[in-house]
Amino acid sequence: MADSKAVSPEVTSKDDLIDYIASGCSPKEDWRIGTEHEKFVYCDQTLEPLPYFGEKSIQRVLTELQQRFGWNPGYEGENIIALTKDGASVTLEPGGQLELSGAPLETLHQTCKETHEHLKQVKEIAGPLGIHMLGMGFTPRWGQDKVIWMPKGRYKIMREYMPTRGALGTTMMTRTCTVQVNLDFANEADMVQKFRTSLALQPIATALFANSPFTEGKPNGFQSYRSHTWTDTDPDRCGVPSFVFEEGMSFERYVDYMLDVPMYFVYRDGQYLDASGKSFRDYLKGELDILPGQRPTYQDWEDHLTTAFPEVRMKKYLEMRGADGGPWKNICALPALWVGLLYDEDALDAAWDLVKNWTQEDHDHLRREVPRSALNAEVAGQKVHDIAREVLKIADNGLRNRAKTDSLGQDETQFLAPLHEIVRTGKTEAQIKLDRYHSEWHESVDPIFTEYAY
Repeated sequence: MADSKAVSPEVTSKDDLIDYIASGCSPKEDWRIGTEHEKFVYCDQTLEPLPYFGEKSIQRVLTELQQRFGWNPGYEGENIIALTKDGASVTLEPGGQLELSGAPLETLHQTCKETHEHLKQVKEIAGPLGIHMLGMGFTPRWGQDKVIWMPKGRYKIMREYMPTRGALGTTMMTRTCTVQVNLDFANEADMVQKFRTSLALQPIATALFANSPFTEGKPNGFQSYRSHTWTDTDPDRCGVPSFVFEEGMSFERYVDYMLDVPMYFVYRDGQYLDASGKSFRDYLKGELDILPGQRPTYQDWEDHLTTAFPEVRMKKYLEMRGADGGPWKNICALPALWVGLLYDEDALDAAWDLVKNWTQEDHDHLRREVPRSALNAEVAGQKVHDIAREVLKIADNGLRNRAKTDSLGQDETQFLAPLHEIVRTGKTEAQIKLDRYHSEWHESVDPIFTEYAY
């Protein structure tokens, strides 16, 4: 695969960085939905993660996808590490989790069809090999000693740097899975309202999608242990950035934040150069010691934007990052929730009204408590369960107002059904699994790998 990063133009000023993000602005008719989901890949016999190499391996899965379904391979050295096709990509997380980054699509019907087709393909390949895949926020069974790191240069740099900043960084990298959705904004004011609203409501999504209550075969005391791992990963690049809620929030303010996030790497000539802990501000001035006299390229800036991990992240669009991986039906529910809240003007205003009076202390409190208590957490005198009920009403209205129907005339509200059931029963996926663990599963997590496999 050609190294397109090597020909990226040079950045000359901070204004270039601001303009890069602002270039994502687009009119409402051009807004799209990009859904991403990760899953654990494991051997049916051992219930342990796959290595990169071998008969039953991640490499084999990627090669089969390429050869049987026409995906285009991407390599790092001689190792196949990614696939692309029709605007979508399949990539590897550090511990071998397989991720589909979907194409930017117009409707939830299309994005759900894309998810269905992808999972159908991987099932067709994995089944005969004695392999299956699982959607949860945290691996319920294997420990860090069972994880086999994928052969990607950036992961080696992150693996060595993360333990200097937090205790759970490498755990997050190798044993968690998430579902995300990437959404557009019209202009700076629209970005600010969407960023503030989605950042405030991210813990509500975390509660609704909580699905990681086990660590190494035992209950861990959390409903979303995946979410908890981010609280001890790296304080420089994680959490709920308070400036988003402050007067003056703008594209420039986010760029200033990113310039203060320490670097991980620079990619040059097919190699990842270790820049961990170094300053992008210095790089912008041509004072990065590992590349003296050189200034960053736009590709360097694009790469750097991927190395911050706030609960909502901005590139040329906004990424919703608060949800655990989950069952097939929940993959479509996550984009449905956020499209319903953010892509309809009345819904966005109503969602902001729910949270506009919350303080930074409220935001931080929710971030701490929701991973453990999910729907039972409280903020500003309200239970998260009750807030979630109101949020779903708003999302329903937003999707109904969009009036995007399928061939049967059904609108996009159908994709919220799993979340309505969670609110109706008050039981998250995590709580359902905990109940089964203590009853019919006889305190074993092994049944998860058969009953919840894709």
